[in-house]
Amino acid sequence: MEFSIEHTWDSEPVDHDPINIIFSPGLGGLKLQVLGPFFNDPAGPPGPPGHTFPGLWNYEVVESFFLDSTTENYLEVELCPHGQHLILLLSGVHKVFLQQLPMEFSATTDGKKWKGEALVPWAYFPPNVNKMNSYAIHGSGENRTYEALFPIPKDEIVEGQKPDFHRLEYFKHFRLQSIMGEGWIEPESDLWKGKP
Repeated sequence: MEFSIEHTWDSEPVDHDPINIIFSPGLGGLKLQVLGPFFNDPAGPPGPPGHTFPGLWNYEVVESFFLDSTTENYLEVELCPHGQHLILLLSGVHKVFLQQLPMEFSATTDGKKWKGEALVPWAYFPPNVNKMNSYAIHGSGENRTYEALFPIPKDEIVEGQKPDFHRLEYFKHFRLQSIMGEGWIEPESDLWKGKP
C-alpha cells in the first residue's frame, strides 16, 4: 500500500517531488518505507543513526499516525533521513504515555534523495486501528514546511491557524487487514492494556 504526500497541511500543492510512503507486511510488525527528496534542512539531530531521538519533530522528518478513532488511542512513528527515529504512544489528543521505544530503522541519502526502512512492532499499534495520516516536515525558520497526506481542507482553515498533526478528525479510513490480509488478526499488546 503506497501513499504520496502531495499537499501542505493547509491543502497547497507541494513544490517538489512528493514523499512516498509504502506499508507492507514485515516479520513481527509493519514494514514502513519512505522514499523522497532529501532537503538536509535543518541539519541532522545530534544523536547516532539507528537510535531513538526525543523531539525529532524539530528536524527533517516523516511521520505516520495510526489511530483507533473510537478511543483516540494512536501510534506516532517518526523517521528522519539522518537515521534517527521516534515512537510515541498516545491515549487522547497530544497525550503521550510512552515514547522512545526501540525499533529497527535505517536510512540512506545520496545528496538529493533519501530512503528509509523501519519495522514497527505490532505491540506498538493500538487495538482496532481504523484511521491514519502521514506527514512530512523540513526547512528552518520561516521556511519550515509542514506537509500532510490528508490535509485540512482550504474552506476549513481559519485565520492565524497553525499546523497541528494531531487533528484526528482529518485522518482517513485505514485497515491493517488491507495490507496483511482479510483473515489477519492484530496481536494483543500489553502496552495498551488499561487504556480506554
